[in-house]
Amino acid sequence: MTTPASTPTDFKNAIAVAKAVLSAAASVTATAMVVQSMVHTIVPHELQGFLFSGIRGFFSRFSNELTLVVDEYDGFVQNELFEAAQVFLAAKQTPSTTRIRVSKPTKENHLTLAMDRNQALVDTFHGVELKWVRASRQVDSGYQVHHGHNSSVQYEVQYFELSFHKKHREIVLNSYLPFVLDEAKSMKQGKKTLKLHTPSFDRVYGGPLSDAWASVNLDHPATFETLAMDLELKKTIVDDLERFLKRKEYYRRVGKAWKRGYLLYGLPGTGKSSLVAAMANYLNFDIYDLELSGLRSNAELRRLLVATANRSILVVEDIDCTIELQDRKSETRAARMSNMSNSYPREDLTLSGLLNFIDGLWSSCGDERIIVFTTNHKEKLDPALLRPGRMDVHLHMSYCTPCGFRLLASNYLGIDCHELFDQIESLIAARRVTPAEVAEQLMKSDEPEVALRDVISFLVNHRRKENEEVIKEKVCQCQSVEENGGTQEESGKCEVIEEKQ
Repeated sequence: MTTPASTPTDFKNAIAVAKAVLSAAASVTATAMVVQSMVHTIVPHELQGFLFSGIRGFFSRFSNELTLVVDEYDGFVQNELFEAAQVFLAAKQTPSTTRIRVSKPTKENHLTLAMDRNQALVDTFHGVELKWVRASRQVDSGYQVHHGHNSSVQYEVQYFELSFHKKHREIVLNSYLPFVLDEAKSMKQGKKTLKLHTPSFDRVYGGPLSDAWASVNLDHPATFETLAMDLELKKTIVDDLERFLKRKEYYRRVGKAWKRGYLLYGLPGTGKSSLVAAMANYLNFDIYDLELSGLRSNAELRRLLVATANRSILVVEDIDCTIELQDRKSETRAARMSNMSNSYPREDLTLSGLLNFIDGLWSSCGDERIIVFTTNHKEKLDPALLRPGRMDVHLHMSYCTPCGFRLLASNYLGIDCHELFDQIESLIAARRVTPAEVAEQLMKSDEPEVALRDVISFLVNHRRKENEEVIKEKVCQCQSVEENGGTQEESGKCEVIEEKQ
């Protein structure tokens, strides 16, 4: 059977219908553009967002699709789900993806992939289709930026949109999103490169919180195996860190923020910074090195601290001399501020502001954090810093011990025993030398015999210097006794000391 050929009249009618449809579509599009232009011209800017939101809400009533918005920040705090989505979706790139953000961090061998803006990716979970879109918008910061003058600075805020059928809402919220968080955490820890963060003081305001810190790779090689420290003390620290990591529910149950505070005190060269690096390498935590002297107010301190990530170590080195936090009397601060010519007085940064983050309300902003303070002079610290609950563990970084020397000899010379070890260990037990001083002598030669004899020579001379300093101190005391008129017994002791000198 043959199909009758289309008549010219049918063909003309089809063309007429197509023209009518195209004309109607063009008319609707033109009308929409005119309406949109009129809205932008007539309706105040403050009401436009509300109007368009209402229109979208009206049409969404007729759609079965639900969209979740995952912002980069939740107020001041970084949104953990946004960071997890970044990591998770980077591993979901397919051959059909048209745009991918690629970067190579310094000193790393692998490339970092991420979704680009306005790109979509479809994932499947338990038979449910989920569409991810990465988007961004411009936001007016509204902060004071330069020398107290208001400046309207715009910056980009990123977010993800996750769309799916409304009937799968419970599966997505209760199963899929927790799955994304767990997967991202495992993936991130597996290929994580430790970072050392330092404050970007010029970007504390006027931009997103992610710009408040600048970072470099942390390449410090210190580990607990290489630290020249007493074995029992090292074991105590490691056990304490392990216990801290396992006690998330414990901290929640007792009503405390999941954090741990350490105070490291001792002379320079006793290994405080190396211990911090060893803790970071052991825990696989980033380090945030906070320089208090560069801050002008509690507000800046608070903004920097809330921008730190979970599973990190916050370090404040030389807390006794980086900034004067001891004086908390408001009248004294006011008097000192009036004498300051600087337009940004540092007195706005107070001890109470720092303590509020350590154990106040702001201490709950973030989980699984270590806070480390270091000082050369513990006695100079304000008692408020040493109160229980703020610095949970006080570690005295002492002089080099015989055990520490053996570890240094193994690290620097590659030897575990030598005929000179007994002599050196007896000298070290009677001297006050730091691990850094001993390490300096061991580095002078690659020959174990030569290096060890250098250590002996150093220790003998160090003992002589110690004796000279002791005698000098006693001579000064004797001079004071003579000037103030001491007893006959005291004068006799002074004569003996002068003869030895």
